[in-house]
Amino acid sequence: MPQKTIELYDLGHASYQPIWDLQKSVQQRLIDEKRAEQKGEFQGERLDDVFLFVEHPHVYTLGKSGSEEHMLRSMMELQQLEAEFIKIDRGGDITYHGPGQIVGYPILDLDRHFTDVHKYLRFLEEVMIRVCADYGFEAGRIEGATGVWVDEAKICAMGIRCSRWVTMHGFALNVNTDLRYFNNIVPCGIDDKSVTSLQQLSGKEIDPEEVKERIVFHFEDVFEVSITNKGSLQEVEQIIS
Repeated sequence: MPQKTIELYDLGHASYQPIWDLQKSVQQRLIDEKRAEQKGEFQGERLDDVFLFVEHPHVYTLGKSGSEEHMLRSMMELQQLEAEFIKIDRGGDITYHGPGQIVGYPILDLDRHFTDVHKYLRFLEEVMIRVCADYGFEAGRIEGATGVWVDEAKICAMGIRCSRWVTMHGFALNVNTDLRYFNNIVPCGIDDKSVTSLQQLSGKEIDPEEVKERIVFHFEDVFEVSITNKGSLQEVEQIIS
């Protein structure tokens, strides 16, 4: 059986809303092609799964199961911080994205892998646990709390949406993140734990490109896939145009 292939696109620095729209477009194409193939109406090769890397400007996103009370600042205060607040369609509560953070959006048709959302989240967590180990830190899980933790501090938040077994959204790994921005929220609705980053743990700035390489390496191993670098934002926009 041939190894499954995922196309990787590094989008660089990009605002949240356009990339959310992009994810939805890619997800819908994967769904449409799968349904057409199941009906015997699809000609040619289907789009491979897609993996997006991106670094967002300051933005707080609230999942559909979250509480607005976990945003501790007014809209005026957020404007002063040059930060956005966006309600989105993933699971989970409120989180922060910003400079120095690596955000990954795997848009996978789980029919190609395994149809188990909980297993998918555990696999994502395992990738991040291994990345942290590469930098000498023992990370792990906390029962009942999705994501990855070093001791009692969250280093990687996760939240996904799955439609017809095609995923979107994903993970946010704090690398060189300004952790003060988390003081404006109750991160993921959990008020008795803190957040951390690779930079804070190591006491030095971490090369984000190296971290991305480690993520890809471990993702390939954990998910048993081959990830091919296909370009940047312009290239991924071409596949849905």
